[in-house]
Amino acid sequence: MKPRRGEVWWVRLDPALGSEIKKTRPCLVMGTNVLNERRRAVVVVPLSSVPQAAPPLLVPVICMGRGAVAVVDQIRAVAKERLTRKVGEISPADLASVEDALRIVLEL
Repeated sequence: MKPRRGEVWWVRLDPALGSEIKKTRPCLVMGTNVLNERRRAVVVVPLSSVPQAAPPLLVPVICMGRGAVAVVDQIRAVAKERLTRKVGEISPADLASVEDALRIVLEL
């Protein structure tokens, strides 16, 4: 399994604790491709179709032909075993918007 930056995968996020996003949902792969190939975990940002966009925490993206939001403050590293299947990828412009939001949220 070689997830690539900008791809969207179904990820099993349970078990979750507290206010962490739960259940299996699409997630955007954000880690660099070199690490994605060599490490056993990948960095992802969960996607949701419920909330309205509110940058920088909830960034609008198009996923599987539908509007969604990247929940930037829920970024996490997950074991590759949690990834079930690739469902597509987001546009370079949407990926750049998520990157910009991460810089703000993480003060990079």
